[in-house]
Order: sequence, then C-alpha cells, then structure tokens
Amino acid sequence: MLKEKIRTGTITVLSKLRKNQKAKVVFLHTEDKALKRRMLDMGITEGVQVKIKKIAPLGDPVDIELRGYELCLRKSDLALIDVEVIS
Repeated sequence: MLKEKIRTGTITVLSKLRKNQKAKVVFLHTEDKALKRRMLDMGITEGVQVKIKKIAPLGDPVDIELRGYELCLRKSDLALIDVEVIS
C-alpha cells in the first residue's frame, strides 16, 4: 500500500514524507538536550530545506539530503522534526 503524497504547504513531521519530497524544517520537538544538540550539529536547523533521498525496504532508516550532503536517520528521530512541505 502506497502512502498518499502530502500536499505542498502542509505542516507535518519529516517521517511522513515520501521519496523525493522536499520540505523546510519548522521546529524540533525534543526535550533531550543531547539529541537536539546532535541534530543541530548535523545541520538540521529551522529554515533548512531537506529532501527525502532513499527509504530502506522496511521503512527505517531514511536518507535525507540537506546542505549539500546526505544524512541517514532513524524514523523515530525524523518524527521529532516538524516540516512544511515544499514539493
């Protein structure tokens, strides 16, 4: 069963996007200071554009592209990142 593509302008979490969708980071939802610092250090900051590059066959992990490089994250970490869908 294929997930329905989320429409442009919608606010959602990064883990719900499909392959090749682009979004802009709006907010990081985490109380864990170490995890938030790690995400910020990897370049996941408010306003940055991300693109879903690859999704593993079982859905976890997910490769995203941001700031000119690819990053592989767990779906549980992506669920903490609010984004606005660009395309």
